[in-house]
Amino acid sequence: MPNDHNHDHSSGDHHHAPKVRSENEKVVLVAFLLTFSFMLAELIGGLLSGSLALIADAGHMLTDAGALALAWAGFRFGRRKSDDRRTFGYMRFEILAGFVNAVTLILLVGWIAWEAVMRLIAPSPVLAGPMLVIAVLGLVVNIGVYWMLRRGDRDHVNIRGAMVHVLGDLLGSVAAIVAAITIWLTGWTPIDPILSVLLSVIVLRSAWMLLKASMNVLMEGAPNNLVVSDMQQTLVADVPGVEDVQHVHVWSITSGQPVATMEVRLSDSADPAATTAAIKHCLSTTFGIAHATVEIDWEHREDDCVLIPD
Repeated sequence: MPNDHNHDHSSGDHHHAPKVRSENEKVVLVAFLLTFSFMLAELIGGLLSGSLALIADAGHMLTDAGALALAWAGFRFGRRKSDDRRTFGYMRFEILAGFVNAVTLILLVGWIAWEAVMRLIAPSPVLAGPMLVIAVLGLVVNIGVYWMLRRGDRDHVNIRGAMVHVLGDLLGSVAAIVAAITIWLTGWTPIDPILSVLLSVIVLRSAWMLLKASMNVLMEGAPNNLVVSDMQQTLVADVPGVEDVQHVHVWSITSGQPVATMEVRLSDSADPAATTAAIKHCLSTTFGIAHATVEIDWEHREDDCVLIPD
């Protein structure tokens, strides 16, 4: 049964996988090194000063470092060519890293929540001075990282995502500063675990979104903005010569790289080559799918797809 396999990866009007630029990779790498290094310093400072808010903010900085690392991995590994064993290349590496990062962060949030409850029940001393110094330094580092990211290609989805993470961490640094000043002036230590829980909620939200997104890709789920039934109806309605579209499978190799396979039934008067090209053009411009395999059902069979369980 003939089929046509599209190897053209050029982007359509709605394709969101911008071209990799070397300056983006450098900016993201330096920003990651700064963020990860200070995250370790903040974690150590939180343990030494007894501040749970600093530890929670270090957890938030870990989400920033993870986002920056994933952006860098996308730039670095996305350039590797496919081979006989990995026919789609190494682009899914960033999805695997994102899944591990999300699970780790959720476990961290659970520990912080438990520790916060224990500290509210039995308050422990907090060294407000060292806590304030570390929190202020964290704010300075976050401002510097944000400024560096603004120098990159702000239209790139990975750069934009990293900037959002860093803005969230700026709030975390401000919260830690507020807690340190409050403890210094009033001695009211419960504000430290209370703010740590608020920071953990921010971390949990980011981690949960990352977990859902990575799980959807790993489970070969369709992109969130695409409804398969709508795509089938659009192809039948907008592409002349297409009578039916069945056995549709849409998934993502990595973020912003959707692919599809399908079987189409053509009218008797349709030109197979021209109709197949029109289908791929519609998939690219309307749904952002630049890599598609379209198979023509010449025999008008009614058999079920072998990938669907009985």
